[in-house]
Amino acid sequence: MNGNFTLTQMSHNSPSAGSKHNKFRTFALAIATVSMMASTAKAQEARSSLLNQSGTQIGEAHYKQGTRGVVIHIKASGLSAGRHGMHFHNVGACDGETKFKSAKGHIAPSNAPHGYLHPEGPHEGNLPNLIVSADGTAEVEIYSTMVSVRDGPAALLDPDGSALVIHENPDDHMTQPIGGAGGRVACGVVEATN
Repeated sequence: MNGNFTLTQMSHNSPSAGSKHNKFRTFALAIATVSMMASTAKAQEARSSLLNQSGTQIGEAHYKQGTRGVVIHIKASGLSAGRHGMHFHNVGACDGETKFKSAKGHIAPSNAPHGYLHPEGPHEGNLPNLIVSADGTAEVEIYSTMVSVRDGPAALLDPDGSALVIHENPDDHMTQPIGGAGGRVACGVVEATN
């Protein structure tokens, strides 16, 4: 920011400099701004390798910070057909031996109840159900305004990390504490991509 201010200030305070110098300064300012925007965007991306309980990778998820939330792209295979609850969990740990209990509970700094349909919910870890086709594959792109990649109380890349967990049953978006979604069948630690 200070570099941008200095460049702008120099171009306004140098009336004796030719228009060639002012054009150069404007060009330098544009390059600096674009570079800063590109590095900020890169710092706001993350990914997960989705693992089943035996440790085999069955998919991946990518997270990109938007203006007011996170774009989430999930692609998976080897799941049973139908709807599966999925949530962001508090800790970036996917230990299959613990049936992914190592990821702890849902991200919920607001302490709101679980569920999109709960009158006092949802909390930050809530996500829509993942719908898996008959061949066991799923691909979806969703947007969550309740989390961020790096900033704020519901940051996916906070000091203890977070994990995307896919459950065996659908989430009814109401029942406490997990919408009746059942056991955890896949887990992916959210990791920075830079």
